[in-house]
Order: sequence, then C-alpha cells, then structure tokens
Amino acid sequence: MERAFTVLLVLVVVTGLCSGVAAAGETRSGETVVVGEGETVEGDLTTFAGAVVVQGTVDGDLTAFGGDVLIEGEVTGDAEAFAGTVRIAGDVGGEVSTAAGNVVVGEGASVGALSAAGGSVTIDGTVAGDAEAAAGSVSLGPAAVVEGDLTYGEELTRHPDARVAGTVSQGPTATPAPVGEIPAIPWWVGRLYWLVVNLLLGAALLVVAPAFSEGVAATAREEALESGGVGLLALVGTPIALVLLAITVVGIPLSIAGAFVFVLVLWVASVYGGLAVGRWLLSLAAVENRWAALVVGLVAVALAGLVPILGGVVGFVVLVLGLGALVLAVHGWYTDREARHAERAA
Repeated sequence: MERAFTVLLVLVVVTGLCSGVAAAGETRSGETVVVGEGETVEGDLTTFAGAVVVQGTVDGDLTAFGGDVLIEGEVTGDAEAFAGTVRIAGDVGGEVSTAAGNVVVGEGASVGALSAAGGSVTIDGTVAGDAEAAAGSVSLGPAAVVEGDLTYGEELTRHPDARVAGTVSQGPTATPAPVGEIPAIPWWVGRLYWLVVNLLLGAALLVVAPAFSEGVAATAREEALESGGVGLLALVGTPIALVLLAITVVGIPLSIAGAFVFVLVLWVASVYGGLAVGRWLLSLAAVENRWAALVVGLVAVALAGLVPILGGVVGFVVLVLGLGALVLAVHGWYTDREARHAERAA
C-alpha cells in the first residue's frame, strides 16, 4: 500500500509539472487551490477553498473565495477576492476588488486599481489607478505609489517616501460595506468551514450509502495505482468531453449541466479520498471504524493543506484517488446489475 501511494504521488507530481495549461473558464475548489509556477489558466478562474495561491498566470479574471488568498504570479484581468487575508505580491492588470479582514499590496506588486474593504489595508506597491480603501486603518509604505486618487476610511498612516499622484481624501468609497464594519477574519476560518462541510457530506454519504461508500474507500486504498490512473483519465477526459459536447448547439445545455454535475462529483470524490486516507491511517493501528476513518482522514488532509506546496500535492492525490475509486465502484455496480438482469432473463 505504501509503495503504491509513493508511485502514484510521483506520477501526479510529474503530470502536474508537465501540464502547463488549464482549461478556459475554470472553477476549482478544495482545501487548497494552487495555480502553480509555470502554469497558465486560459480564461477566467473561480475558486472556493480554504487557501488560494496563484504562483503562475491567470489569463483572465480571478474570483476567489477563501480563508487566505495570495497572488504571487500574474492575473491579467480583474481580481475579486473575499477572504480573511488577501495579499498581492505579484501583478494584477485590472482592478483588485476585495472584502477581507486584511488586505496587503506588497512591495514590488502592481495592480491596475484598488477597491478594498476590510479591517486594515496596506499598500507598499504600485496602484496604477485610483485606490479606494474603506478600512479601519490604511497604511502607505515607503515603496507605495498611487498613480491616481487615494480615498481612505477612518485612519491613514503615510510614510514620507510614499507617493500619491492624485488627491488624498477621507470619505465613502464605491464599496457598499460601511467603513469599519468588516471585522478581521482569522485565516483559519475558511479552512475550518470547509472541513466541517466535508465532514457533513461524508457523514451523509456513510448514512445513505454505507456499503457503497466503504467499497469506494476500500478500492482507493487497495487498488491505489488503478484508482489513480482512472482518476487522472476522468479528471482530464471529462472536461474535454464537455467542451466537445458544447461545440454543438444542441449539446450546450447538456454541457453546462454536465459541468455542474462534474464539480459535484469532484467534491464527493475528494471526501471519499479522505475517507480512504483515514482507513489507511487507522489500519496502521489495527483500528476499523468508518466514522473514525472519515474524521481522521479529512483532518489529516486539512492539516497537510497548511503546507503550501505539500498541501496542494496531497489534495490533488486524494482527489485523483477518490475520483478513480468512485468511477471503478460505479462501473462495478453497473456491471453487477447487468449480470443480474441477464441471469433473470435466462
């Protein structure tokens, strides 16, 4: 089992390094969503995760919902972020619109314009247009450059070397939230929320389909390589099939519906993958309990997500394992049903 997991992990890492381009108009979710260095997302990207990290390029708009949002690479369009902490350390070609506990435009970063609401806003990079910050405290660092006007909320701290080309004024901004009413949200809130939601989904799956769920987890654990291979094929092949289906006018509604179903299947698969991890961890202590396996597995995956690079790899491996095992389990169930029907007909 350990060897199978190791081989699959290497396979996933190599595949991730070789695949540089993602599909257009993507939606990604999970404990941690990472756009890796060297990766390019062609088109808009929407994310729902405990942490969102952009190290590569999003060639379009980014919409991010998460506990932490970090942009180290490039977003060519606009960036909308709703999170506990939003940090821009790279380049955003369009406007950054964000509601967060803490917002930071770091030294060396650049954005087209800024509209932020939060507990605190720090600018130490370049804002090519106007900067509107409805926050309890706004700070301009020594490297801050605002090419347009600056509008701040309650309190402004400005370093002598900071430069604002336009006017500096205190007053309301375009952000609908009242100044100072957005509390600083701890970074772990998004992760904890996602963990609780996954636990609830896993519990529902174990109650509604206990035998099937146990079968999926057992397949992921005992047939890791096969599950991983099938999962990779499904993960890559399904979006391609949906795009080909959307080429025809008749197939557009089916393609849209299929995309929503696929996202739901990925979520279920990630929970099943966590259940498989929990079963494996408990087996090391000779413990067999599906409820304990669910909690242990999902908590272990969540803790791994705290490590930026490792968390992304682990989350992807768990997703691929769960997806492949789910496909194999559904195929096995369908084959058995057809065999029973054939026996009755005979």
